[in-house]
Amino acid sequence: MPIATRAFAATSAEAPLTPYAFTRRDPLPDDVAIDIHFAGICHSDLHMVHNDMGGTRYPLVPGHEIAGLVTAVGANVTRFKVGDRVGVGCMVDSCRTCAPCRAGDEQYCVPGMTGTYGAKDKHAELSGEAITQGGYADKIVVDQAFVVRIPDSLPLDAAAPLLCAGITTYSPLRHWKIGPGSRVAVVGLGGLGHMAVKQAAAMGAEVTVLSTSDRKKADAERMGAKHFLINSDKAAMKAAAESFDLIINTVSATHEIAGHLQLLAHDGTMVMLGLTTEGLPIFAMPLLWRRRSVAGSLIGGIRETQEMLDFCAEHGIASDIEVIAPDQINEAYARLEKSDVRYRFVIDMSKLDHVA
Repeated sequence: MPIATRAFAATSAEAPLTPYAFTRRDPLPDDVAIDIHFAGICHSDLHMVHNDMGGTRYPLVPGHEIAGLVTAVGANVTRFKVGDRVGVGCMVDSCRTCAPCRAGDEQYCVPGMTGTYGAKDKHAELSGEAITQGGYADKIVVDQAFVVRIPDSLPLDAAAPLLCAGITTYSPLRHWKIGPGSRVAVVGLGGLGHMAVKQAAAMGAEVTVLSTSDRKKADAERMGAKHFLINSDKAAMKAAAESFDLIINTVSATHEIAGHLQLLAHDGTMVMLGLTTEGLPIFAMPLLWRRRSVAGSLIGGIRETQEMLDFCAEHGIASDIEVIAPDQINEAYARLEKSDVRYRFVIDMSKLDHVA
């Protein structure tokens, strides 16, 4: 029998999010049913709600940073049991047969992964929803292959943003083999950036934060950064030339990146993580001169996401959060557009009971 679900949804690109009722599918043999306790707010939620990339379908329940408890499992489920602390990130399915899927990189599925929200729902006939609906809700049903275990030492609320922000930064740090002796710069100390600083420092890297002002310098140092660089300070930028093996660029708005390439050492890479909707010009000479690279990275596979959660638990890493009630989502969106959050909003979905 379909599961009655309460949520907050966007009904158009201009309208505020409002309460929304719908149904989840009754768990299939491989499914896990989850009571959502907390859902993080990601900057990409704003892009989707506002239809910045085109193609958004409404009504849309955002949210792909989901933490909660298992309430039921299908007959074939072996990885989880009722009561387990679990998370769901940015995807709930993939083709599972293409080369990236077989390699554990489901996020790069060639036909395309199934996003946690806003994607075509393969089980629409069971749920009644044409698209997948996300975590700004009190319940979700997900195939066990796309559910991860949250270690007991991680608070559920602060663990929720790890399912997107945490894995988005962890994956490139691992891919580019960051460890003791590595020199890492993080551009932007926001929801992604603060996770990159904590994780890179825990891996043994010497971390520098690049920002437009020094108002977050104390925070950066508390999180493990050894240096703080104002990117409008031309003298400081010049002095830092060829200093970094890896630059993690987390800025999700149009910004100047050409000048940052000179900061990369020989064979250094700038990895773009922020979702921007306009082009960012670069020039060939800084790349050619030191065999530098500009790359991109998209979340991580399920196996790597579990590895990230275990790493964060081992090192005592969680997101810095501000917990809000569901009826504060629109206020949080307005503040997020002004970068007025330190460093991730998390919705307490238990307070849906108090929403009229």
